Amino acid sequence: MLEAFLTFINQQKIDLDRKSTLLTVSGGVDSIVLVDLFYRAGFKAGIAHCNFGLRNEESDGDEAFVTALADTYGFPLHLKRFQTREYAKNKGVSTQMAARDLRYRWFGEIRKEFGYDYVATAHHINDSLETVLLNFTRGTGLAGLHGIAAKNDALIRPLLFASRNTIENYIHDNQLSWREDSSNESDNYRRNLIRHKVVPVLKSVNPAIEDTFNTFTKRISAAENLLNGFLDVWKTSTFQDDGDNCRVVIRSLMMSSEPVYRLWYLLKDYGFGYLQAEEIFRAADKISGKVFYSATHQVLKDRDYFIISPKQGGEKVSVLEIVKVPGTYPVGTTMLTFDISSHALDLKMEADKSFAYLNADKIEFPLRIRPWMDGDTFCPFGMGGKKKKVSDLLIDLKLNRNQKNQTNVLLNGNGDITWVIGLRADERYRVVQKSKNILMVQARNLED
Repeated sequence: MLEAFLTFINQQKIDLDRKSTLLTVSGGVDSIVLVDLFYRAGFKAGIAHCNFGLRNEESDGDEAFVTALADTYGFPLHLKRFQTREYAKNKGVSTQMAARDLRYRWFGEIRKEFGYDYVATAHHINDSLETVLLNFTRGTGLAGLHGIAAKNDALIRPLLFASRNTIENYIHDNQLSWREDSSNESDNYRRNLIRHKVVPVLKSVNPAIEDTFNTFTKRISAAENLLNGFLDVWKTSTFQDDGDNCRVVIRSLMMSSEPVYRLWYLLKDYGFGYLQAEEIFRAADKISGKVFYSATHQVLKDRDYFIISPKQGGEKVSVLEIVKVPGTYPVGTTMLTFDISSHALDLKMEADKSFAYLNADKIEFPLRIRPWMDGDTFCPFGMGGKKKKVSDLLIDLKLNRNQKNQTNVLLNGNGDITWVIGLRADERYRVVQKSKNILMVQARNLED
């Protein structure tokens, strides 16, 4: 495995002979193999270990183990204890997201302070496969099928050549010790569910799934590079940038194959998703004047062009992503609590505008919360599916300017508004008798 490791490093053009690397070490199988290979190769390295305090004595045991490990190999050690749950609560994110934010921020600080050239993680082929499968369930494009990159600026992943079985065989053959993380056995996490339930089925169909996947990601990456090169050439005849605004020539777009994908390619750098590109393209042969918004930009349908410009006033809209429920998230002066019920018939629904009950079977993650914008439309509950502008709803409710400015909307993963928060839910996401699951959201004013 050492020879394969060195070959992979050379292929990726990662200079470890003359540069130093900070190894991120949890104490698990993968990170122990990473440390051992760096030691055997004679590479200059240090060890960083995060204690997130999420598993009590088990977390402290990991810290003690990694401390002894660094002493055994003679690598400098960097330790950090985090108040992860407190950070997650304050930021309104999951503990997993909090741990990710905390560790990568700290790794960057260490690299800068101690002069490390690289930060190395112990991701391997199976981690990359699981990532692609997760991306697939979320509706990814080509970029989400690449898998994990071996090198991204100063972040490197030197074990991406190896499968989980290869790593486990290495650690047993060399009689190395490691720590088990009990959370890896839980199917409460989506990645673990894919690891334990989906990948074994794929391996039963193709025992060499890791090798096949490795080839697949290379082909996807090559295909996207070719496609992007083709689109960059085509862009010169369709996309006009005068410094203040950008214009997409509608006639050129309409005459091209796969126009929606092409339009998305032109708009993605301005914060527009693929589903938004579909909606914008549908306006191509409609009357002028319709405006579409991303968090930072707007697209105006003109007679001959789609005109892209910064949002009026140049303000940047704050968008909060909800990637997992249950959970509690602060939004301005409001605290939103999300939960899922699988017992729809037994659920007692509150007749209160501060509660929203949505058909979870139609919900796509991530959800997003942002301030309402001019041009936003939805189908208010009780109107039989008829569309209405959010601005008109606010006028009907006789809200004052301050109340309007504090109004937010909850968006489904496909871009639909599911709830004008605290005011009106969307008819398309109402709970029906056959609904298997209900997403319950409560909005509570923190100033009450």
